[in-house]
Amino acid sequence: MNKNQEYNQELFLEPGNMLRLYARGAFPMADEKTGEVNWYLPEIRTIIPLDNYNFPRSLKKAMDKIDYEVRYNFDFLSVVKACANREKTWISEELIKAYLRLYSLGHIHTVEIYQRNKLIGGLYGITYKGAFFGESMFSRISQASKIALIKLIEHLNEKNFTLLDVQYMTPHLKMFDAVEISFEEYNRLLVTAYQRNVEF
Repeated sequence: MNKNQEYNQELFLEPGNMLRLYARGAFPMADEKTGEVNWYLPEIRTIIPLDNYNFPRSLKKAMDKIDYEVRYNFDFLSVVKACANREKTWISEELIKAYLRLYSLGHIHTVEIYQRNKLIGGLYGITYKGAFFGESMFSRISQASKIALIKLIEHLNEKNFTLLDVQYMTPHLKMFDAVEISFEEYNRLLVTAYQRNVEF
């Protein structure tokens, strides 16, 4: 597969094909206007090093003040729809249907933040052996998605994952010491991650 190549959505939205593409470092995005889903493999990737991340001090203070509960894999559909609920989104209805098919195989996972039994933030991603491919996150109150992210990092470390792929750099991710790396380095990390037989 060539880097930055786009692929036909019909063939590559079947669960087995999706998992194989994720395992090679690719990820899907739907066109905001047409809804067509294509797969991408950028030259530069962003990861959060699981052995060298930052726990923002401001987040620690917020977590002491916010009344919250963490749940894992409790309500995937609500999480992905919340992530898609924005003015411009790459998460189309067709992609959500494809995610649900992949979810049935046990390769999609969520970290969900609740306050008084209401979903206030969360994230989801795909796992393959020792790698977690982060897809999207959302907040309904300040700091909720950041809480989900730090809980994800802690959970992945507890479960002996070795790679947290977050695709593109953002100010939100930079707070956690996310770093950009070359595709060659990223591919080496994939190889290492696939030597781990771990479960989320």
